[in-house]
Formats: sequence, C-alpha cells, structure tokens
Amino acid sequence: MYKIMIIEDDITIAESLKAYIVKYNYEVFIVRQFEKIMDEFNEYKPDLILLDVNLPIYDGFFWCREIRNISSLPIIFISARTGDLEQIYAMDNGADDYIVKPFSLDVVIAKINANIRRAYGDYSNLTKERILKLEDLNLYCESFILKNGDQEVRLTKKEVELLSLFIEKHPKVISREELLRALWDDEMFVEENTLNVNITRIRKRLTEVDARFLIESVRGVGYRLVEGE
Repeated sequence: MYKIMIIEDDITIAESLKAYIVKYNYEVFIVRQFEKIMDEFNEYKPDLILLDVNLPIYDGFFWCREIRNISSLPIIFISARTGDLEQIYAMDNGADDYIVKPFSLDVVIAKINANIRRAYGDYSNLTKERILKLEDLNLYCESFILKNGDQEVRLTKKEVELLSLFIEKHPKVISREELLRALWDDEMFVEENTLNVNITRIRKRLTEVDARFLIESVRGVGYRLVEGE
C-alpha cells in the first residue's frame, strides 16, 4: 500500500482529499504540525506528497526544495494560484505536477496513480538505478547514497549532481561554468559562493567514507577529482 502525505493547512480540503484517496487503497497522512514538516516526512516516509503553496510556516516552494534535497519521490502541488508563473516556479523547485483549486477529486486520483506508476510501477527507472563507479567508490544517483567499501553517507540532490559529473569526467578538469550549469542550468542566477559551499560539502562526504579521492582546485579554471596521496 503506497503512502500519501498531504501538506495542506485547510483542514476541510485535507480531510476531503484523505476520505477520497483512501478508497483507492492508499494510506494517507495529514500534516498538522507545519513547523515540523521535515520531521514528519522523515518519520512517515511517504511515497508521494500533495503540497499546497500557501502554508503557515514558509510556503510550499520552500518545503518542496527541502524535500528535494533528500528525496526524489513524486510531489504534486495543489493550489488556488492559477498563474503560469506559479506553476513554472513549482516545477523549477522540483514539483512533478500541479493541480489548480477548485479541483476534481477524480483528477487528483488520476494524477496520483500516474505519478505512482511513473515512480514505482511499470514506467519506473528505480529498478535500474544509475550507479556510477570509480574503483571502490559507488554513487547511487537515485538513492542519493555514496558508498566506499562498507561505509556510506547520504547526499543531497545537488551533491549527487555535482559528484556524478566529477566521477563521469574523472580525471579531467571541470570548469566552474559547467558545474553551475549542471546544478541550475543558468549560471547567471547563482552566486559564486553557492558552488564553493557545495564543493566543500562534497569534500566532506568523500572524507566521511574514507575515499581515496579528493576534489582538487585548478586555479582560474575549475575543479577535478583526483587520487589523494
């Protein structure tokens, strides 16, 4: 039985969704402590999220980004905001789908079913997870896990995107511009320091699993993954 988490502050809408969705053999959990959304996410471990934009503490775009740092599960926005920009912004922040209020419950179920099939069913790529290997180093791109022998550490989505590029192009130098494009597609909207922070995090992750590789700075060009001494 797949688990659906509803993050919606209108309790009438949330309960209505839950009552309808459970009829289709889904387990449903409604978030009620909006200051502890990530705690409840980690405890409940849902397979799909229905997420409102307007919430009491931060908005749905913020929580979508937070969840995307640790999970690739399907996220469907349900919102009264009808503008194209809101829908584009939702997708840019990691959403898989967007439903405008007022909505048809049948449409909600259809979209839930479609996203569940795509993520876990016949159309899923999860059974063929992309694993990048470099000697004893293994990067599980869909699970966000880095392993080195018996040691492993969980990564964020951005860390996976960066590290996968380093492994694929090892031992070549990768320019800062290429790394920024890999993360955000348009480096003009990203501060230089943001990349520095993520590089620092990856270096720490490699140390945590005692990897023999490290990320070396190439002055004036970028970075490369090399074997440590």
